[in-house]
Amino acid sequence: MDVVEEIRKIAIAKLASESHFVVDIIVSTKKGPKKVLIILDGDQGITIDDCANLSRELSKIFDELPWMKDESYMLEVSTPGLDQPLASVRQYKKNVGRGLKVKLHDKIVEGKLTAVADEKITLEQETGTGKKKVTSTLEVPFSDIEKAFVLISFK
Repeated sequence: MDVVEEIRKIAIAKLASESHFVVDIIVSTKKGPKKVLIILDGDQGITIDDCANLSRELSKIFDELPWMKDESYMLEVSTPGLDQPLASVRQYKKNVGRGLKVKLHDKIVEGKLTAVADEKITLEQETGTGKKKVTSTLEVPFSDIEKAFVLISFK
């Protein structure tokens, strides 16, 4: 049995809203209690209450599952942090209009995410300053992306 997939199925079934989705599930099996980390996101964001509600629901279920009830575990339901790369097409779509830093196989590119398709993203890049400012578009296939991070702007 794949524990991560079983947890994913249970978490998806218990999500409070269709606009919420599971980004990742990490099960740590180091010494001591098992740590189950469920990372959630939402098309319009997600609140701490959403995370807490899902955590309570899952805790009740996990305590009754034969493969979990006899083990001690720590359950954490969280949102992706700034240091977490984008992991799904749905996350890319949520971030259209924001700046991205994209690590490709051979280089790093930055730009404003303007479009997302099933196989690629489109970035708008500006080079130069003042009257010499040039805007170009760059299409990047998902297969070329190793990691992509949202850039935080303090303007």
